[in-house]
Amino acid sequence: MKLSVEISKYPLHQDYIPFIKGFIDRVNAYEELKVITNTMSTQIFGDYDLVLQVISTEIKHSYEQFGKAIFVCKFISGDLSPE
Repeated sequence: MKLSVEISKYPLHQDYIPFIKGFIDRVNAYEELKVITNTMSTQIFGDYDLVLQVISTEIKHSYEQFGKAIFVCKFISGDLSPE
């Protein structure tokens, strides 16, 4: 089963760019996923179990490394990537 997720991260920190960029860079390191980033969000497409595992791992990593942040996620079944 495939999954599409749109995720936005809002670090509760004045210097927020490195916090967001770090999350995006880590998600992009998973070659099995398709990741598209724009100015508003990051979209992740791939196998359902892998996508959820990656999101869980990377959100936890963000909290441990940077502290408080808000994540807003939208999930829809299937691969809705533009290509």
